[in-house]
Amino acid sequence: MNRKTKARSGLIGSLLILGLLAGLVGSFAAAGSAVYWPWPNRPWSFGVMSDTQWTCSTDPAGQNPNAVAVSIINQLNQQFIQKHVKFVIQVGDLTENGNDADIMVRANAAQALYNAGIGFFPMRGNHETYANPANGYGIAAVQANFPQTRGQMHTFGATNFSSPTQVSLYLDGMSYSFDYSNARFVIIDDWATPDKLVTAAGYPYGYSIADQQDWISGRLKKTYRRPDHAFVFSHQNLMGENHQDCLFDGYTNANPDMQNAFFASLQKNDVKYYISGHDHIHQRSLIASPDGLSKVQEIICASDSSKFYTPKALDNANWFGQKVRETSVSQERYTVGYYIYTVDGPRVTIDYYADDHGNWLSDNNYPAGTTDLTNLPLNVTPTFHFVKKETWSYSMNGKEFAVAQSGDYTMVKDSFLHTSAQILAGTNTSTAKDYTGRSFTQLVDTGWTSKMDHSLRREILSLIGWKAKDDDSLRSDILSLTGMAMAVGSPETPPYVLSMSYEQGKTMQLGNGGFGLATLDPDGNWVKAVSMNTGGIINFVVGPYNSSYGLGIYGVDPSTKTAWAVINYNGDFAVANGIDRAPDHRR
Repeated sequence: MNRKTKARSGLIGSLLILGLLAGLVGSFAAAGSAVYWPWPNRPWSFGVMSDTQWTCSTDPAGQNPNAVAVSIINQLNQQFIQKHVKFVIQVGDLTENGNDADIMVRANAAQALYNAGIGFFPMRGNHETYANPANGYGIAAVQANFPQTRGQMHTFGATNFSSPTQVSLYLDGMSYSFDYSNARFVIIDDWATPDKLVTAAGYPYGYSIADQQDWISGRLKKTYRRPDHAFVFSHQNLMGENHQDCLFDGYTNANPDMQNAFFASLQKNDVKYYISGHDHIHQRSLIASPDGLSKVQEIICASDSSKFYTPKALDNANWFGQKVRETSVSQERYTVGYYIYTVDGPRVTIDYYADDHGNWLSDNNYPAGTTDLTNLPLNVTPTFHFVKKETWSYSMNGKEFAVAQSGDYTMVKDSFLHTSAQILAGTNTSTAKDYTGRSFTQLVDTGWTSKMDHSLRREILSLIGWKAKDDDSLRSDILSLTGMAMAVGSPETPPYVLSMSYEQGKTMQLGNGGFGLATLDPDGNWVKAVSMNTGGIINFVVGPYNSSYGLGIYGVDPSTKTAWAVINYNGDFAVANGIDRAPDHRR
């Protein structure tokens, strides 16, 4: 071993030790910015699924005992197992009727996850209250069948469990919070209990958000005690599409002070997503508080039931004019789906998967009724073919930009350490609308991985047998860009021009296009960013971007030390050398 190799090995050994120490504290500060260490907090994922009622009057296949959609649950379990999630959260309505035996059936259907070493964390929905006082609104049955909600069994690495028992002992394991790795999860139950029942908007409420707000805020508080990320879940929506009841003890105009306090606690503590079920529809929206001072992105989860809902008109009287607080981002109806959340340091990426058939009919017409040309058996769940429909993300070291249709992407600008990025040209040309006719607004998110973190992670992985690619070619930090897809089900974005700054290197191949804006291909190689476009003609130029350049043109401007490209997809981008050696991946 020569002197250079010894020095390198010693450095890696020291970095491994530092990385293990850094894993205990989660991150460290460098150059005034948060830089998240890549090891041992390597990427990990959790799954989210929604309501699992069986609502057909018959069950010819005998696969859905006690009105629990086990025929759907079993297929989702296999998806979560194949994707190696750490645990799954279901956002309520575990059953149709809420009887003790029904709740036990749902618990037994999670066994495949437990057998695979995957946790399952449920919550009550309104349907778990439907047996009413006869079984204590399902509380005892949930506690008995899901001891993990109190940290007692099947926790699979989740820690630091908490419930607002100071509010009521009936909330033990109903509202609850836990930590996993660098994230905190807060699950809120607002349903009836034996000691509190408030009927509003036709639903049986219990201890309100206001009753639990001190506990919620305490669990979300951004201090050294809380992990980097926090996610908040409840069954009810902040603002639904079909259901007009909401989390705040009534319709969406109810208890504005309660709403304002809750929204403010989420925004103040960097909670990016509020995740719910209830509406049996995939819907992403940006919801503002009644006072307009706070906002959060709500993710309403697609149905995992034989029931699907249709959005109500925006001028329906029971919205009480509150729909002006909602900005619609994306929607898909009448489809069975699920979600994979991947946490990677400061970044969280969400992939929405749904069956590629879609347009399922509901209840006694499920799955497709007499109108379906494939003649599927009535009231029998088909074998789903799940495909990725949508990807979005946020990063604690990035920014978010709301770009309306016909809006200009040039508002998207960000920087990190020694790299800056901006969109030089491009317009949101999407014309997609939701069921009620609202044009979707794109939420464009940036995030960053430092060049050092990326390279070091690959170095460390190579020591444990993973063959790392050569990343000495990088001349910038890595930008993650999401949110610009034109419609659910398509990865294509409108054409836009992305520019990134670079650091000078000794082996820059300016003349032949071997240096420029790059992205990772499916094999982990840095390739020309334009080679992953849908269509376009690839050509390289030296000099600044010109508005006459079309899709596929890329270049380097040495005078500003920037590389740019005309592209039509989102992904991870960096400036790199040697990018002319990989094949053309255009779709």
